[in-house]
Amino acid sequence: MEQFTNANGIEICYETFGDKGNPTVLFVMGLGAQMIAWPDIYMTGMVEAGYHVVRYDNRDVGLSQKFDDAGMPDFQALVKDLVAGKTPEAPYYLADMAADGIGLMDALGIDKAHIIGASMGGMIVQQMAIDAPERVTSMVSIMSTTGDPSVPQATEEAMAVLTTPAPDTDDIEILVDHAMKNRKVIGGDGFEDNIEEARAMAARIIKRSVYPIGAARQRAGIMASGSRTEALKSVTVPTLVIHGDNDPLVRVEGGIHTAETIPGARLEIIEGMGHASFPRYQQRILALLSDHATAHEPTRANAAE
Repeated sequence: MEQFTNANGIEICYETFGDKGNPTVLFVMGLGAQMIAWPDIYMTGMVEAGYHVVRYDNRDVGLSQKFDDAGMPDFQALVKDLVAGKTPEAPYYLADMAADGIGLMDALGIDKAHIIGASMGGMIVQQMAIDAPERVTSMVSIMSTTGDPSVPQATEEAMAVLTTPAPDTDDIEILVDHAMKNRKVIGGDGFEDNIEEARAMAARIIKRSVYPIGAARQRAGIMASGSRTEALKSVTVPTLVIHGDNDPLVRVEGGIHTAETIPGARLEIIEGMGHASFPRYQQRILALLSDHATAHEPTRANAAE
């Protein structure tokens, strides 16, 4: 059931699953993506593994607080500042979004959590581990990167998915068609699996909230935040990095670089997977998530000994 709370001074929409007395797993979604985009199998699977699960809408997406007064970011000015070596102005930064997640934990009375992020969500959980390592039991960064500009960037076709606006219409079918076209471009192998189920989920997401300017502000926040590479070299949080070898949006080199940067990080590359965890990959990913959390959950590690 969707609920709302004040976290880090803003209103956050969230859901919880399982017994709150169990260790918590916090799921953080990516650019412009709503919390319901997380496959349900990850929620139910982690609950069955004995965890309390929390997922939430990031700021400026879904049903969480929108930053209407900030308007559309000036990307030309942002790029100009980056080229000049300046820290660009943005409505907010990844550090603010990381503070939202920690603030949600505060609001829910959660001292520590296993944190799992996909794409931009991976960047956010990396920032959480940098800024508040004492609140993090373990971390999983999925199809994400450190922000290092030396890492190969998205393909031109994949970048167009981020920069081309959706059709200006209220017609659900047209919007679903657009979403499915984008999904095919960035998703890689497995797009043809469960097409009707994917269309139904796209329609559910669109009916819940359509707010593309929020994604633009999130993208500005990513760009303005720069690289986390140096800070991540000091992170000691147990880390798992998962990446597809066919990801055109966040190239596999981004995942490899993340794992090489964080001391002791484990890297799992999934053959054929693009920038989406289609059904054919979900059981494997769930097993990786569950095993990683259990291996680094103190109460369970002690019991195993």
